[in-house]
Amino acid sequence: MSDFASVLITWQREHGRHGLPWQGAEAYRVWLSEIMLQQTQVATVIPYYQRFIVSFPTIAALAVASEEQVLAHWSGLGYYARGRNLHRAAQIVAAEHGGKFPSQFEQVLALPGIGRSTAAAICALAFQQRRAILDGNVRRVLARYCGISGSPASKSVEQLLWQQAEALLPERDVAAYTQALMDMGATLCTRSRPRCDSCPVQRGCVAHQTGRVADLPTPRQRKVVPERHATFLLAMHGRQIWLERRDPTGIWGGLWCMPQLEEGDGTLAEYAQRRGWQIDGQAALPIFTHVFTHFKLHITPLLLNLAEKPLTAQQSGSKWLDVDEALGAAIPAPVRKLLANIRFAGDAESAR
Repeated sequence: MSDFASVLITWQREHGRHGLPWQGAEAYRVWLSEIMLQQTQVATVIPYYQRFIVSFPTIAALAVASEEQVLAHWSGLGYYARGRNLHRAAQIVAAEHGGKFPSQFEQVLALPGIGRSTAAAICALAFQQRRAILDGNVRRVLARYCGISGSPASKSVEQLLWQQAEALLPERDVAAYTQALMDMGATLCTRSRPRCDSCPVQRGCVAHQTGRVADLPTPRQRKVVPERHATFLLAMHGRQIWLERRDPTGIWGGLWCMPQLEEGDGTLAEYAQRRGWQIDGQAALPIFTHVFTHFKLHITPLLLNLAEKPLTAQQSGSKWLDVDEALGAAIPAPVRKLLANIRFAGDAESAR
């Protein structure tokens, strides 16, 4: 076993993260946690994970659930394709593996939403298999420790990092080593303000010894983040609000959202007439910004009080929901924020 691996394993046992709800659990729970942890921090994931397990305690339970039920539990966690892929993968496991999560790496890798590193993490943590991982945190740890420059997003640098990940892999205690790498990247070898003084492998770290910790991994060139604008129409009749289910693909695919007044839809009056809406009053709510990975969305919410429900109210893919009921549906974070504000305002008004 390399000094790097042995030192990390010892460090993890003494200083690593312990007591996470998925640690030492069956493969299904390890898989669920790995999917939720993609691009999301542990503190954010834990309550979502716990609620998800209560509603879907087994792969069989997840497989027979509707996509809407799954996305409702994913609501607010973001990157909703993860939830859709998780649901589809559960159906495949139920149909092709008898409801038992597969232990063979190639079968795990073949499931929707699972890449090489995620498959390796599941096999290492759930089945104690000797597999190397290379998620974002581990890329940073290895780039610094091995002194590998260049963008980790490039194929050549990625290949070098995979080679190091394989070379440093111990023969035994792979689960503890894998957890140690994750913990190192999350708690010590962080992107900014790394805690090199507490790092157990600093003596062998090329970046630390050469004063290049801040330079590695080589940062990507910053791109101008595109900005978009949207007007959200909060069409309400009493305490009920009109929501529409978005197309399965694209942003917020399959989630329930307010209608949006797009360029080319004409004026609000023209739009309302096409919908059969009789607007009895309206109010502009504060504009706010929702940040995605690749762009910023500036949202202008417009509250519309409708005199009555349109006759075409219950169209396929659209419905009236009480605000409290809507908060429990599969909705994205900006919609949740707006609905929560409406409910708060309504509660405050009722208390007067």
